[in-house]
Amino acid sequence: MDVILKWIGGGTVAAALVLSGIAIGGSATAESEVVKTERDAPQPVAKPLAPHGAIAAKAVADAKRLYTVRRVLPIDGPIRYGEWHWDDEGVPEGPLLVTVDLQARVISIFRGGYEIGAAAVLLGTDEYPTPTGVFPILWKQRHNVSEKYGNAPMPWSMFLTSDGVAIHGGSEVENGYASHGCIGVPDPIAERLFAIAKEGDKIVITDGARLGLGDAII
Repeated sequence: MDVILKWIGGGTVAAALVLSGIAIGGSATAESEVVKTERDAPQPVAKPLAPHGAIAAKAVADAKRLYTVRRVLPIDGPIRYGEWHWDDEGVPEGPLLVTVDLQARVISIFRGGYEIGAAAVLLGTDEYPTPTGVFPILWKQRHNVSEKYGNAPMPWSMFLTSDGVAIHGGSEVENGYASHGCIGVPDPIAERLFAIAKEGDKIVITDGARLGLGDAII
C-alpha cells in the first residue's frame, strides 16, 4: 500500500511538476513572443517638420502683396493735363513700381503697393508709339539733352529701352502735345520719381488697363 501511494504520490508530484513546467515554459514563451512582436512591429515614421515652410509661404504672399494696390490717392475726377499729385507721408518702405496707361494718359507711382504719386503725361504718336510691357529702368541721367531731337532738354531721365525711350521732365504736359515715344511728366513728378527710383525698378506700361484696391499690378 505504501509503495502504491508513493508511486502515485511521486507520479502526482511529477505530473504536477510537468504541468507546472509547461505553465512556466508557456508563460515564458508567450512573454518572449510579445516582446519580439513589439520589437519587430514597424514603428510609425515621424514626418519631418518643415518650420521654414510656413515662413517661405508667408514671404511669397508678402512679396505678391507688395505688388498689389493697397492705396490710391484721393483724387477728385480725372487728372487734367499739367496736374500732378504726390503724398508719401506715412507710407512704409517698399519696392517702387510705376504704371503708365496709354488710354488714361496717366502715370501712377507705387511704393509697396501704396500710390504715392500720379500725374497726366505726354505719350508718343502713331508714328512714334510709346511701347507697352514691363520695363526695368536701365539707367538714369539727371541732366539729359537729346541730341536726336535738337538738343531738347530732358532732365531727370530714366531710360527704359536701349533706343532711348525714357520717363523724363522738361515737357509741356498740355493737350495737343506729344513725344517721340517717351513718357513726358511734369517736372515736380520727374524730380521726385528720379530721387527714389533706381536701376532695375519696374515700369509697367499698359493700354487701357484699370486697377482698383486689391488688384495685382503685376
